[in-house]
Amino acid sequence: MQPTKNNSKNLAPTPFAQTYFHGTKANLQLGDLIEPGYHSNFGQRKKAKYIFLAATLDAAIWGAELAVGEGCERIYLVEPTGAIENDPDLTDRKFPGNPTMSYRSTEPFRVVGEITVWQGHSKEQVQLMKDALTKLNEQGVNSVNDE
Repeated sequence: MQPTKNNSKNLAPTPFAQTYFHGTKANLQLGDLIEPGYHSNFGQRKKAKYIFLAATLDAAIWGAELAVGEGCERIYLVEPTGAIENDPDLTDRKFPGNPTMSYRSTEPFRVVGEITVWQGHSKEQVQLMKDALTKLNEQGVNSVNDE
């Protein structure tokens, strides 16, 4: 049997296309853009030069759980509108090779869906992570994303 060629120039995404997630407490709608320029949820809370996404649900869950604010924790499916690069805080500094599959960009992400059912980390795990981040901040260890 000969393989067939698909000559279509407008191929639809396949089930194997990369999925990206963004964890936050912001209430967003389908089609909304997540853009840099707002105060960061982390570090010194400066106006964010970058926005973040991950190809693993666990990394996005951490983003939602650690986000500043009183809103509901949310996980959005997003598509980048421009180039993305490894998040150096989670690759070069902590996890060489980017096993968390965490990325950043200066270009917006478009919200294309929301994960409404997911299992968060235990309250103890979240508190340990928040304590560790506070300790780093007190030691003057800042995110390269704040630079």
